Order: sequence, then C-alpha cells, then structure tokens
Amino acid sequence: MKIMEDKEQPLLAPDETLDSFMNGRLKIIQKKEGYRFSVDTVLLSQFVKLKKKEKVLDIGTGCGVLLLLLSQNTQEISFWGVEIQKSLVDCALKNVRLNHLENRISILHQDFRRLKTMFPPASFDVILSNPPYRKYRTGRVNPLPEKAVARHEIKGNLNDLVSISSYLLPNKGRFYLIFPASRTTDLFAALRGHGLEPKRIQFVHSRIHEEAKFVLLEAIKSGGVELHILPPRWLYA
Repeated sequence: MKIMEDKEQPLLAPDETLDSFMNGRLKIIQKKEGYRFSVDTVLLSQFVKLKKKEKVLDIGTGCGVLLLLLSQNTQEISFWGVEIQKSLVDCALKNVRLNHLENRISILHQDFRRLKTMFPPASFDVILSNPPYRKYRTGRVNPLPEKAVARHEIKGNLNDLVSISSYLLPNKGRFYLIFPASRTTDLFAALRGHGLEPKRIQFVHSRIHEEAKFVLLEAIKSGGVELHILPPRWLYA
C-alpha cells in the first residue's frame, strides 16, 4: 500500500493496512500479519456502559480499537490504554492521531503489572479488558509474537489482571471484560478473590443450539451479590 500523502495523517508503513469503520467516521491502522482486532472487541464496546466525566483504562489496548469505538458514542470521558507490545503501541498512537483524539485518549507503553508503580489506588472509574484467552503452555502458540502475546497468558495471567484492576478501581468502580465462556468459573473465582463482584453477564453464542463462545461481564468493586444474567446473544442467525 502506498504511503499516505495527507500531512495530517501518520505514515502508513508497508506492513500496515488502513480500514474505515462506522460509515467512515473511524479509521484504523493495523498490522497486516500481526494481531488484528476481531468481533470480541466490538462485542465488548457494545456491552460497556460509561458515564460523563469518567476516567477509563483499557488494559491490553492493542492498537487502541476498543477506545476508538467507545469514543465515538461518548463525550467528556478521558481514556487511557496500556499495552506492552511496542509495535501495537505505535499503531495505537497513529490511530489516536489519525482520528484526532489526542485530547481524549492517552496510550502508555507499559507492562500492566507495573501500573501500581505509576498510579495510586482508585485512579480510574472504569477498567476494560479483552485479555489473552488461553493459559500459557496450553494449545498451539502462534509463531508471530504479537498474536502469541495477545492470545496466551504470556505477559500476565487472569489473576494478575483482576488484581491490578481491583487496585486501580475505587469502591463501586466498574470492571468490564470479554472472556471464553469455558473459563467462566476461573473468572468468577478470580473476581471474588479480589473484591470484584460479578453484577451483569451475557453469554455470546455463534449460532442457536451451539454452546456459548464468550461471556461478557460487568463486575463492581465491593458490590452486592445480586447477579443479572442477560438474554444470550447470537452472532449468526
């Protein structure tokens, strides 16, 4: 693909693609062969509920797509994204500039497990994550580092994620994520172990009569024990 000529837009590298979404309102740069966002990111963006003037952190933001999507339907919200992979951080920074969101989205190149050294407790109102789904050393590990880290718990596991999220949230702060439905028990155990109470969940199925593929979840720090199970969602008729 040719380098973009518009001086207001970041340079598009030979190994990157440029795609338009939301009727052209949003433009996203991604690696051709590295990690590319998929339907789970879109599902999470539609499940999350935000309020004005909240401070939101996306852990494992990748190329920033989740924050870009949420920014299109919300106002007066400050977004932060943290990502450990430099190549994805570079993409995320390009995407923020490309969509003129520098005043709303900040991207950090950091291991999320070190966020306790950067932020005091209760620094964010909402934390989001579309974390790696597979435990380390289970299943086939993709030979491409970007995809391997995005899909396997190589740079931090579920317990690490829930622990840091609980630290960064105030009481009644909200935690949203999407996770494999087959690991729902692991997810609930980790959440309760760190004071995050599951409050709202929705199972996502590829088709009717098939087992759930994902679970979308909202947890509240120091929340009550009442759980709302939403009607299932189907990806395909």
